[in-house]
Amino acid sequence: MKILVELPTWLGDAVMATPALENLFVAYPDAEITVVGSYVSTEALKAHPRIGRTVVDKTKSTGFRPLNIYRLAKELGAHDIAVSFRSHLYSKLLLTLTGSSKKYRYKKTIDYRPLTIDHPHQVQKYQSFINGVTGRNDKPGPLKLYWPERDFERPTLGINPGATYGSAKRWYPEKFAEVAADLSDRFDIVIFGGPGETDIAGDIERIVRKKGVENVTNLAGKTTIPELCGLIGGLDLFITGDSGPMHIAAAYRVPTVAIFGPTKHKETSQWENPKSVIVRRDLECAPCMKRTCPIKTHECMKEISAEEVGQAARRLLLDS
Repeated sequence: MKILVELPTWLGDAVMATPALENLFVAYPDAEITVVGSYVSTEALKAHPRIGRTVVDKTKSTGFRPLNIYRLAKELGAHDIAVSFRSHLYSKLLLTLTGSSKKYRYKKTIDYRPLTIDHPHQVQKYQSFINGVTGRNDKPGPLKLYWPERDFERPTLGINPGATYGSAKRWYPEKFAEVAADLSDRFDIVIFGGPGETDIAGDIERIVRKKGVENVTNLAGKTTIPELCGLIGGLDLFITGDSGPMHIAAAYRVPTVAIFGPTKHKETSQWENPKSVIVRRDLECAPCMKRTCPIKTHECMKEISAEEVGQAARRLLLDS
């Protein structure tokens, strides 16, 4: 049997899909697995021992996308089961053009919620979707990544200020820097970020160094996805916004302080990480789910102080 899986586009969503994927692979223990998706998604998951082939979807890059989809479908070929975790029309087209026998596509418009859950987590939604493929009633386990953890020489704190979704999800560099400096006597500091987040990471580094802290390393824009997974997996503490790296930390059970503003913390918080704490404000306008603050105040983030996040980190460390 051959199974094709189109992964979610975003890094965090791909990591949140891993419990459903684990159960899919258990349901078909002898299947040959091919995954297709964005560069970040395929890079994060390609170390899985059950995944035999990974293909990066480059159909948006240049040219006429429907033609590119056709070419990608022919490259992938027919499978016994084709599954897409994406609801986009192009995903439907891709699965159709592969000529696969059975095709299943995740749909945001369908209510996948078990009746006993008021606010299902995205992990549960993905699992409910895959149960429709397998015909089983599996429950989602923990997030799982297979890149080996980095072994740091000293206790290490990771700072992740970025959030690809938009500026509304981002806490402030001076506040990240204040927390990092406050904890620098206990931890070496590593700053993370993607290629588009080097400015905010650089601001944090400069502020921290002005406070006299020397044990800080800025890796923003300098890591591959496998390196990012391994580095985060080896941390002793992680302070982050709602982001893909936050879910990577959950997969490795890293003690994490997650700062939430405009997004739905009940749906996209760390899944099954017993060492996680959320810092947020319960405002009337939140969660607005907007990329930028629609009322221009950004109170959901401004009201969260560095002292509050630092205290949450210390409580988490005491309980760990």
